[in-house]
Amino acid sequence: MPNANEDKPRELSQAQRRAVSELLRVSPAADDLARRFEEAGHSLALVGGSVRDALLGRLGNDLDFTTDARPEQVLRLVRPWADAVWEVGIAFGTVGCQKRAVVEGEEVTFEIEITTYRSEAYDRTSRKPEVSYGDSIEDDLVRRDFTVNAMAVALPQKTFIDPYGGLEDLSAQVLRTPGTPEASFSDDPLRMMRAARFAAQLDFDVAPEVVAAMTAMAERITIVSAERVRDELNKLLLSTHPRKGLTLLVDTGLAAHVLPELPELRLESDEHHRHKDVYEHSLTVLEQAIDLEEDGPDLTLRLAALLHDIGKPRTRRFEKDGRVSFHHHEVVGAKMVKKRMTALKYANELVKDVSRLVELHLRFHGYGTGEWTDSAVRRYVRDAGPQLSRLHKLTRSDCTTRNKRKAAALSRAYDGLEERIAQLQEQEELDAIRPDLDGNQIMQLLGVGPGPVIGKAYAFLLDQRLENGPMSEEAAAAALKEWWAGQS
Repeated sequence: MPNANEDKPRELSQAQRRAVSELLRVSPAADDLARRFEEAGHSLALVGGSVRDALLGRLGNDLDFTTDARPEQVLRLVRPWADAVWEVGIAFGTVGCQKRAVVEGEEVTFEIEITTYRSEAYDRTSRKPEVSYGDSIEDDLVRRDFTVNAMAVALPQKTFIDPYGGLEDLSAQVLRTPGTPEASFSDDPLRMMRAARFAAQLDFDVAPEVVAAMTAMAERITIVSAERVRDELNKLLLSTHPRKGLTLLVDTGLAAHVLPELPELRLESDEHHRHKDVYEHSLTVLEQAIDLEEDGPDLTLRLAALLHDIGKPRTRRFEKDGRVSFHHHEVVGAKMVKKRMTALKYANELVKDVSRLVELHLRFHGYGTGEWTDSAVRRYVRDAGPQLSRLHKLTRSDCTTRNKRKAAALSRAYDGLEERIAQLQEQEELDAIRPDLDGNQIMQLLGVGPGPVIGKAYAFLLDQRLENGPMSEEAAAAALKEWWAGQS
């Protein structure tokens, strides 16, 4: 792969050799597209994260390109070629398309975005970038967030373009901005969160001058929409090293604006006095929850693990015996989770699931060494509902004591609870607990029509089911009639 930067000669590195291999893999789509642009008198280059990932040997089927062609010209070129075209980002100079191609004998679908050379900046009071188009790829690359994302490969020649030293920073595993970080973050403050996100995804360090700018400009993040902040936070949380990114958000002051409940945990010692503070405990719980994931990153579980103790600062009490208590912090925390996630525009169902896990995360600690009745176990399963598997993981992760004997005892106790749940599930179909009589049977037995009383009767029978386990129809009918007699 030739290097277009003659003033920065480099030997073909191992990273570039990996890139050649990756680019050859995607060539059936990339080269074909590039020739269409070349024949029309336009340039086309693979750019940004696609080049970075090619150099890291992890290029997927999502390809990003940049071109001097204007969006309407791009549309004319790709419509006859692509299998599908969309214009969602065309106001910002981006055309998306999908293309199927045969790679090494197998059909592969490529998701492609083509963006016109551009520059963009935020007005001080605006949440949306102002877009202007350019004619130079070097000027386009300087507007990119970090040097490792400011590299390009011109196609179909496969000429490597790296005017800002991205390859060197990639080798050093460091995040720097192509221009000054102050100018970069002023153009788009979300880049400060992207620094934390890439640090977490790539396990890279952030250059000191970038950290300094993030710290000085943290308040600027408040002009960015909640949806964009949420999306970056999700990518960070779902990364391989979320602690690294979250720590950077807290240390620079960004978290104080986007997730203020997190840095507030730094001020509080937990009730066991076994950890530096609740903040460190929460990060450890997150990491331990990740270790228990079975089917890839789980956003619901990770959010619950990170936020499970956010009610502690508001419920802290200093007891007469010198202990610190946090009574009902799980209830307060669940309400705080709902409020914060709603402000960040999370989907209602996700808000409900995470807040429910936070509310229930202490329930197990009433189990002791197995004293719960079958009724209590049924209620535990009923209250957890579809989140039971995640609640198991969250509860196990919440044990961060350094006392090995205590940790082993807690683990054994939870093993016992899970075994009892499994036994009851096999006997009673706990996942589908419902009263032993349905609404029609209730109305027939009581001789009443639809109305609020049927809901009350249903709730009574459900409570009986949870308390006593499965009942025969005759026993349920007798209990219902006895309850009904007491209502008059």
